[in-house]
Amino acid sequence: MDLRVTSRRGRRGRALARLAITAAMIPAVAPALAQAQEAHRGGTMQLMAVASGGTLDPQINYTAQFWQLYSATYDGLVAFKKADGPESNTVVPDLAADMPTVSADGKTYTFTLRKGVKFSNGDDVTPEDVVASLQRIFKVSSPTSGSFYNGIVGADDCLSSPADCTLEGGVIADADANTVTINLVEPDPEFLFKLSVPHASILPKGTAAKDMGNTPIPGTGAYMFTSYDANNSLTMERNPHFVEWSADAQPEGYADKIEYKFGGTEESAVNAVMNGQADWSFDPLPADRLAELSTNATDQLHVHAQSAWWYAPMNVNIPPFNDVRVRQALNYAVDRNALVSVFGGPALAQPVCQILPPDFPGHEDSCIYTQDPGDTWSAPDMDKARALVAESGTKGEKVNVVTEDNAASRGVGTYLQSVLTDLGYDATVQTVSGDIQFTYIQNTNNNVQISVTQWYMDYPAASNFLNVLFGCGSFHPGSDSSINIAGFCDEEIDARMKSAMTLGATDPEAANAEWAKIDYAVMEKAPAVPLFTPRRLDLVSERVGNFEYSSLFNWLIAKSWVQ
Repeated sequence: MDLRVTSRRGRRGRALARLAITAAMIPAVAPALAQAQEAHRGGTMQLMAVASGGTLDPQINYTAQFWQLYSATYDGLVAFKKADGPESNTVVPDLAADMPTVSADGKTYTFTLRKGVKFSNGDDVTPEDVVASLQRIFKVSSPTSGSFYNGIVGADDCLSSPADCTLEGGVIADADANTVTINLVEPDPEFLFKLSVPHASILPKGTAAKDMGNTPIPGTGAYMFTSYDANNSLTMERNPHFVEWSADAQPEGYADKIEYKFGGTEESAVNAVMNGQADWSFDPLPADRLAELSTNATDQLHVHAQSAWWYAPMNVNIPPFNDVRVRQALNYAVDRNALVSVFGGPALAQPVCQILPPDFPGHEDSCIYTQDPGDTWSAPDMDKARALVAESGTKGEKVNVVTEDNAASRGVGTYLQSVLTDLGYDATVQTVSGDIQFTYIQNTNNNVQISVTQWYMDYPAASNFLNVLFGCGSFHPGSDSSINIAGFCDEEIDARMKSAMTLGATDPEAANAEWAKIDYAVMEKAPAVPLFTPRRLDLVSERVGNFEYSSLFNWLIAKSWVQ
């Protein structure tokens, strides 16, 4: 099977050729480029998924599925560049006219807002909207309020009493100067990254401080949500008040309308794309179709490495996984090569047995749970696993694995069920609709013992995996927004994480070395089973052009056209 990674060499060569164009030719080229863009403008993009991504609220939703849409509907003060390849990790000004002025001590950021930017309801964006939006992050208990934005002055009071959040002294608006100043308790080298993700979207100051669910909130992006039924469909149309202020931060977009239908199966979605009835599907392609597609749809396939992992968080606060020996046993028992095969083979995944993905800041090859502990995973060690289960005295207990209702997640869950059964547990699998599974497994009231889920980077820093997924500040019992699904809170490790984040402001290299040690320390406590790191395989219809891929948002839908 030849699943070819999309080459960027051709684009780079064309870019060099363009640089050779003489200044005298530029006036002739610019109109031609504008005409070419206008020629591709229009039409309706048809998207599909087995299930929706849950709430439409950008400050609450934490799914790759809807973050992909938020890139074209909402903006923050700054943004990740909407570009293909490595450039997509670059932070650029968005609603701010320029990058902020930062104080010498690294604790004060001053942003000057662009003039003339409007929300999709026609209201002007003001400094007061920015203040209200940053307060709302805490008022709605956004999943990252305690891990991304807890360093803002006044955040501690907001975390202890969300409804009363003012961020007094932390976020200050100056309407006359059209500026917003943000004060931090300590320097944070990742702060601009955190302001670039959808949870920091700037919304109208009158937006209710509650999960808006299926109700679209006005945004500033090129598109706006015009309808949403989580069980059926979603529609996006052009924002009538949008005027492109930065192609890097928020490009205008080509399609006039984007329709997203939910339901059906991965198989039916592939057939729809191949028959020209749809343009793309969010869900992983069925493994049994990959050989056929790599032969018959070569030009329609796009493969990209991802800074991500599939993992199985285990609830460390309820049996049997409140015993570290049980968590370690499952880590020893899982055959990660078998899971790679379940997902589609080595072209689409590679086994992992640690938290930080390969080629990511802070990653150092390490594998504790394998027959030959060392740098890489080799094979499961069932003898060691069975011995640990016997020591724990938990053999025979009931264990339920909660998965999403799609082929890939069900396949992984069924495999984990078989391993747990081999270890002597009474194991079952429960599938939950994809539009609610992610929030369901986060809420401690549901007593989920173990689940199958995924994590894709929000920004390129080790803390985005370790601190967000396993930090004490990310655990909120009884909440649908508790991204620390395992409920893991080790005070010593948590203090080390905070120190590593502080160290990153002055010595990033030393900080990354410390993050590698923290990765190892968390894995010793085994709050999750790392499964594999995926590659993203996108199949688009023949009528889709200009496919570009962002490290954060995946396919940049707005930058593609439909014929």
